[in-house]
Amino acid sequence: MITAEQLKDIQERTEALHRYLNIDRKRIEFEEEQLRTQAPDFWEDPARAQEQMRKVKNIEKWIKSYDTVRMQADELQLAFDFYKDQLVTEEEVDENYARVVESIETLELKNMLRQEEDPMECVMKINSGAGGTESQDWAEMLMRMYMRWGEAHGYRVTISDIQDGDEAGIKSVTMKFEGGEYAYGYLKSENGVHRLVRVSPFNAQGKRMTSFASVFVSPLVDDTIEVYVDPARVSWDTFRSSGAGGQNVNKVESGVRLRYQYEDPDTGEKEEILIENTETRDQPKNRAKAMQLLKSQLYDRAMKKRMEEQAKIEASKKKIEWGSQIRSYVFDDKRVKDHRTNHQTSDVDGVMNGKIDDFIKAYLMEFPTTETE
Repeated sequence: MITAEQLKDIQERTEALHRYLNIDRKRIEFEEEQLRTQAPDFWEDPARAQEQMRKVKNIEKWIKSYDTVRMQADELQLAFDFYKDQLVTEEEVDENYARVVESIETLELKNMLRQEEDPMECVMKINSGAGGTESQDWAEMLMRMYMRWGEAHGYRVTISDIQDGDEAGIKSVTMKFEGGEYAYGYLKSENGVHRLVRVSPFNAQGKRMTSFASVFVSPLVDDTIEVYVDPARVSWDTFRSSGAGGQNVNKVESGVRLRYQYEDPDTGEKEEILIENTETRDQPKNRAKAMQLLKSQLYDRAMKKRMEEQAKIEASKKKIEWGSQIRSYVFDDKRVKDHRTNHQTSDVDGVMNGKIDDFIKAYLMEFPTTETE
């Protein structure tokens, strides 16, 4: 049975959300923005109309989410009072408490995601580090972990490109998380180097080995985001693509390789961006998807430059580079620890099966972002 202190905490957190989210202002905004959709010429510009509809729905979601929390908090108060009169059971009060805690934590976490790109779908690339089979096996384990996480949260996870390892595992993989909200906002916490320590199954002496793999996450742009791609800097190659182990061998060159000669607008430094896509057996579709991935990378670079200029917390974050791992997975000691937040757990199996929400929440609470003006 919950205590009076726990009930008070729920009421205080609910009131805090009302202030943080500025719900009263959002209700006024919602009415104003909804009125704009009723103008006679509203649909004459479909693109602008759709953007306005998205804006209205976004405000409405915040209001509805808060109203749900407020309603559940009030129901918990009633249940707590009714218990004194023996009108409800302890179990019913505790069930109400668990329900409102989950709703509050979900909204508190969402409140941490205020950047323009946070609600977007995303692209994740995993690269194995030095160490051959060991690191390639570790990269595949990470791929499975993120796929499990994505599926558990209702995202559609697809593989755009995968390079198999020499003996086991993978050298690299590019995955997309689509069909849900805030994929980038949540998974941006995974950017960096991930370190594995375990007794190697590939070592005859049973030695304890350390492996590394890097994870890069970018927002997945759609048609509503304008990203300029200079056609003069684009070149294409095609190749035959096949499934793992030689399965599903294509008889035609459906795989595409996009090369883009990128030049940093500030420094003038030049770099070739290389993107491969073997997602389908339809070459035109693969070309379109490769171009979308290129736009996502270009958007990501522009976004990071903007964040570097305006973010106030970047100095306290670890630089994402080889050797400065963000998280360690120590199998023998049954410990997974995030070095940025010091959050850790002994549930190694759960983590490797996609239960990483506590790590994501700890990161977002430690490094909150401000709303983009």
